Amino acid sequence: MISAIRKWRADHPDIYEFIMFNIMANIATITNFLILVIGNNLLFYKLADIPFSVGPFNYSVENGGLCGFLSFLFSYACAQTVNFIVQRKVVFHADNRLGLPVVIYICTVLVVYAICLYVPTLLLEPLAVVFGGFAIYIANMVNILIQVIIIYPVMKLFIMKREK
Repeated sequence: MISAIRKWRADHPDIYEFIMFNIMANIATITNFLILVIGNNLLFYKLADIPFSVGPFNYSVENGGLCGFLSFLFSYACAQTVNFIVQRKVVFHADNRLGLPVVIYICTVLVVYAICLYVPTLLLEPLAVVFGGFAIYIANMVNILIQVIIIYPVMKLFIMKREK
């Protein structure tokens, strides 16, 4: 069985890498949800009644207010830090210098960050009608999907290189 898996892995390295990327991203996902729960229930919960609106980011009290904004912000930052480390070591086995790759990763993460901070403002109200308090976690799942769609190709093509 193990030899069959190794053969399949050797025959399909890109598919195997993408599968491993998603499996290892679960560590970041767990971090994301754990920090989101901690943010909403321990760190920022007193700020839920304070509306927060800056540019496209509209976190009304119904959307979680300043608590929701800060919880999404903090959980995303923690998850992406964990994701970079895990993907670099376990999936890509990258051994390139960190300078430019870190800059590219940070820029990518900031763009995705803006998208993922905006998406909940669109989704939370309609999702809350159907799912109540669970809406924040569904919006977070949508954000995670967006992250995979954008971050994996950038990591593979521009960030995680092996020195030759």
